[in-house]
This record gives sequence, structure tokens and C-alpha cells, in this order.
Amino acid sequence: MLLTIFVVVALTIMIIRQESENDYAIVFNLIKSAFKDADFADHTEHFLVERLRQSDAFIPELSMVAEIEGEIVGHILLTKLKIKNELTEFDSLALAPVSVLPRFQGKGIGGQLILESHKKAKALGYESIVLLGHEKYYPRFGYEQADKYGIELPFEVPKENCMVVALVENGLTGVRGMVEYPKEFNE
Repeated sequence: MLLTIFVVVALTIMIIRQESENDYAIVFNLIKSAFKDADFADHTEHFLVERLRQSDAFIPELSMVAEIEGEIVGHILLTKLKIKNELTEFDSLALAPVSVLPRFQGKGIGGQLILESHKKAKALGYESIVLLGHEKYYPRFGYEQADKYGIELPFEVPKENCMVVALVENGLTGVRGMVEYPKEFNE
């Protein structure tokens, strides 16, 4: 007797889309959960996102969620910021935060959100992104130490955690100065 075994492998499809107002409560809880046990977090990231949504720095197209089987499992937010020096100022973006539900962490969802946000930001005409983050994680997405470009944060932080990425060729050429975050980051 011939025995045939069929193995069905479920393919998980992830959708990345713009966040809608209907997602706000779910995203609030997702962010809170994602940073609950994080050593490097201040555990108020969910409130920061709420403040940024109400600010002039908010760009709806750059607040994105990842969905798997209809469940929102990740979120990323890019908001406007300035890099200023004594002569001029440059428009840029802040990546803060990227969040993934704990049970989905380590599966590449955060990375896909980062890459998709880069594409969308570039399509919207932005040339760079600044972040404060883990020095071992973000370089795989093209981030480099900001001090290499003469870019500084307005507070004390290890230089290896202050990073920047150019979204277009020469996107950081001539860009130097102090990052000026939207006031909502300081509330």
C-alpha cells in the first residue's frame, strides 16, 4: 500500500499600510506592549505617538502598520524634524518609534516596516532620517553614526546610538548641525 502524505505549509502574508484613525487604540496598546520590558525605553512611547499625531510634524502617510491575518502586529512612525546650524536648516525625519508585538518580535516585521517607511519617505521627497537606536540593529538598514556628518542630538547620548540614513544619493551632503525635534518629543 502506497502512503501519500500531504504537508500544508501556511504562508503568512503581511500587509503594510497607512495607519487609520480606527487603528489608534490598537496601536496605542501595541506600542505599550512592545516597550513594556525594554531596558532602553522610557515606557511612554505610546503617549509620544499620540502627541505626534496631533502635531505639525505628523505625516499621515508615514504612520504605518503591519497586519498579519487582520491583526495589527507592528507600527512605525516617521515625523518631521530640522537639522540646524548657524547658517541654514535642513528638513529631515525622525524615526520614533518602531514597535512590534512581543510575540511577533524577531521575525523581521520591524525590518520590513523600516524598509517600507524608507521607500514611502523617499517617494514623498524626504532625503534623510535621524534616529536614536540600537547600534547593532539599524546599520543593516543603511544607518550610520550621525557624527560622521557633523549631526548632533540636543542631549547627551552615546554617539554610536545617534544615527542617520540618506534616502537618496548625496542626501546628507552638506547637512551639518543640531537636530531640532518637534516639541512633542519633550513633553
